[in-house]
Amino acid sequence: MCADTTPRPGEPALDATLVRRLVAGRFPRWAGLPVVPVASAGTANVMYRLGDDMVVRLPRTAGSALDVAKEHTWLPRLAPSLPVAVPVPLGAGAPDAGFPWPWSVYRWLDGRTPVNGGIEDPGPLALGLARFVTALHGIDPADGPPSYRSEPLAERDRATRAALAALRGEIDADAAGAVWEESLRAPGPGGAPVWIHADLQPGNVLPAGDRLAAVIDFGCLGLGDPAVDLIAAWYVVPGGARGVFREAVGAGAAAWARGRDWALSVALQELRHYRDTDPYMSADARRVIGALTSDHRARRAPGPPP
Repeated sequence: MCADTTPRPGEPALDATLVRRLVAGRFPRWAGLPVVPVASAGTANVMYRLGDDMVVRLPRTAGSALDVAKEHTWLPRLAPSLPVAVPVPLGAGAPDAGFPWPWSVYRWLDGRTPVNGGIEDPGPLALGLARFVTALHGIDPADGPPSYRSEPLAERDRATRAALAALRGEIDADAAGAVWEESLRAPGPGGAPVWIHADLQPGNVLPAGDRLAAVIDFGCLGLGDPAVDLIAAWYVVPGGARGVFREAVGAGAAAWARGRDWALSVALQELRHYRDTDPYMSADARRVIGALTSDHRARRAPGPPP
């Protein structure tokens, strides 16, 4: 995968020279360290390796820039309660040298984003994700901000149906619509909102071998329905280990159904948005939609005769 630092319309132009100027102006002690672009499929931020053990993370858009202060406020508070590494900020950068938004320096976290089918034994990864999700949901939510994905599923109905209509002919829209209709009828969460990551996709988890080593990119972090984080079952966990994840996270029927619809709604809107511009994101969205519709057909298939 190539490092995607090409600016999209409305994004500032970035290169290693500009990043070196930003670092030297804000953090003179790090001036002169090597700056190298990081291969990433991310759509919200661009990253540059800084020296051997740090990374500079720069938002692509004004919307992503709004997440910087939230991450600097909350990640240091949440990190001690989480079972895997998360990106705790080392320094806060300010607009300067031609870059219009705040930016961050983090400790570099080793690991590779999981490739579908590339994990020999997915069970440990599924258990690691379940432990992370359970720990995050259990942290005191006092004063936490709402997640980027904090709305009830019903409020996503119009946008989800619009995406289904736009993608008809490219996906099995009838099966995807049936998944949406079925799960939309599930009861809502019975308790107060909890801390959720809200974007547990392959680009945001870092396994070491078959085990989860780190979770990154907390731009969607905040309080919401714990079922939102069950999208990991479809985005990250291979099908054979999905039951392991569900059992370990303790998801009942209603939460599992809401998680299914969250995964479907996110994937449909990602595919609609990125199908002509981002092959990685669109391929991943198609994979998730395919898994959800295949699962729906399997659950509806008649069982063996008695």
